[in-house]
Amino acid sequence: MLSSPLKHLQTRSARLNAVYAILITVCVTTTLSCSSNGGNQSQGGAAPVIQAYPVFKASTHNTTLQSEYPATLQGEQNIEIRPKIDGYVEEIYIDEGSTVKQGQLLFKISAPQYEQDVKNALAAINSAEADVNTAQLQVEKTKPLVDKQIISEYELKSAEDALKVKQAALLQAKTTLANAKTNLAYGTITSPVDGVAGAIPYKLGSLVSSTNTSPLTMISNISKVYAYFSMNEKQLLQFSRQYKGSTLDAKLKQLPPVSLILADSSDYPEKGRIETISGQINAETGSATFRATFPNPVGLIRSGGSAMVSMPVFLANALLIPQQSTYELQGKRFVYLVNGDQVKSTEITVMTAGAGRYFVVTGGIKAGDTLVFEAAAPIADGTKIKSQVQPEDQVYKDLK
Repeated sequence: MLSSPLKHLQTRSARLNAVYAILITVCVTTTLSCSSNGGNQSQGGAAPVIQAYPVFKASTHNTTLQSEYPATLQGEQNIEIRPKIDGYVEEIYIDEGSTVKQGQLLFKISAPQYEQDVKNALAAINSAEADVNTAQLQVEKTKPLVDKQIISEYELKSAEDALKVKQAALLQAKTTLANAKTNLAYGTITSPVDGVAGAIPYKLGSLVSSTNTSPLTMISNISKVYAYFSMNEKQLLQFSRQYKGSTLDAKLKQLPPVSLILADSSDYPEKGRIETISGQINAETGSATFRATFPNPVGLIRSGGSAMVSMPVFLANALLIPQQSTYELQGKRFVYLVNGDQVKSTEITVMTAGAGRYFVVTGGIKAGDTLVFEAAAPIADGTKIKSQVQPEDQVYKDLK
């Protein structure tokens, strides 16, 4: 009875061992299969996805650039009104910013000393006239006596010389009177031109003289306004090469009208013309000064203001690319050049003035090169892309 249970246990143990062996075999087989499949996937996995990018071909176009230059504005005439005599401001007939006409009364300077000079000069004239009359009578009295040889001719010559001295004294007195009246007239100050009055620093009762640092006011004739701006040496050379002509005047005649952008970024309604260019380059600034003249019929522009002169520059067959197709890095500009199906970052040079939303390319690429249309997202060199060519009329639709 003891042997039967023992035999039963041995049989059960043998069955369990067999089951364990089968399970181990299955696990090993599964593991090897998984390892084998994983290795095959890593060696022959799916190809990387090639991303599609819009591209276009760079091309040349005729365009007009708007080059803008900071400018200072001055009236056609800016005349300082200064007193020529010493005195007190007795009357002010205008207000700051008033529009004045030529000959209009501006100031009156109280100068009593010049009134006294006029009176003294008048008295001196009366005295000199009396002396002349007396000398004239002496000549008339002496001449008959000389003719009758009662007295010598020397007496007549002396009387005539005395008359000339008195006449000279009379002439000097009249000159003194004229000077005194001129000085007195300087007390009344009128406008020499039509224009607009500036600031009036001296008020009623202020002591003024010709040596004062500040003028009584400034009269600006602003019927025309001059806009002064500068070009550096490089820009001046480009300007000289662009316009034909053997002389500077001949080049100026070919220039198109220029525009003025006011301080509030609004466009001035009147067009102007560039009339003069300084004869030499300023050694300190390395630039030449241009002067553009603008009509100012309603007095919108005042002297001393600032603006931007916008000069159109026509370019024939210029290589243009959209600004959005470029990116800037460390002060340099780049594009993504497509060669076959690969991208390469390429540095380009462009003109400072742009044609609206487009850059004028002067180096780095050529017409016909294929570029990525949107350069906002970075693309590593050598990246393969799928090109989606954009129609030229869509790429350059904003070109004016």
